[in-house]
Amino acid sequence: MSGKLEQLRAAYQQGEVILFVGAGVSLALGLPPWSDLIDHMATELGFEPEEFRQYGSYLALAEYFRLQHGSIGPLRSWMDREWHAQQIRVKDSKVHEMIVHGGFDIIYTTNYDRWIENAFDHYGKDYVKIVSVADLARIRTDVPQIVKFHGDFENDESIVLDETSYFRRLEFESPLDIKLRADVLGRSVLFIGYSLADINIRYLFYKLAQLWKASVPGLPQPKSYIFSPQPNPVQEAVLAQWGIEMLTIDGKEPSKALQQFLESVMG
Repeated sequence: MSGKLEQLRAAYQQGEVILFVGAGVSLALGLPPWSDLIDHMATELGFEPEEFRQYGSYLALAEYFRLQHGSIGPLRSWMDREWHAQQIRVKDSKVHEMIVHGGFDIIYTTNYDRWIENAFDHYGKDYVKIVSVADLARIRTDVPQIVKFHGDFENDESIVLDETSYFRRLEFESPLDIKLRADVLGRSVLFIGYSLADINIRYLFYKLAQLWKASVPGLPQPKSYIFSPQPNPVQEAVLAQWGIEMLTIDGKEPSKALQQFLESVMG
């Protein structure tokens, strides 16, 4: 891993790394897992949780919830309450502290929760949150951007949770998608807190590689990186074809491993 890590560290020191933050970073705070969300949907819809899980992916189940309730509003409200419970304390997360003080000028996240923003608030660091096209006018060069790529609890319409919203995301033509294309050209992306089994993020990996080939044909794509708590030679080979290097620290609890990894990058 040392050669890859040195390349990432060099890009980071030159300010050429965009951070992409996934659900694993929030789970380390003690947020409920996705299984709790599915169980809640089942209860609200009158199903036994085990039975409900057999009827489709979480995208399909959320789509059914929306069809039955007319919107995802009630689900979003429940998630907002549960994901921001009073006992959750961002000051206890070393990883969030490192994200705030990491010097990243652009942070993308597929998380709906506000824990990255709360961490910036806790440590007194200014930022601009980008959720919709209207927010693009608020971008400032002197403060970091936090781009809520799959939406934010404050805006039901922005949330990518059910099949319909996910299929719209697959078109990769929204204002945030266009912004992402511009942001990543010539820069590396570091993905943390992601499950390699998540098809949403795997599609994003693939799409970024395709966008680079279409935008800058003939030039090598800057390497991007994903941190995984455990080695996985199959996924490593698949991701390598899309210009993504896997970096691992094996044998540690995932949140501790991520903390150690970030420390090794940021030096």
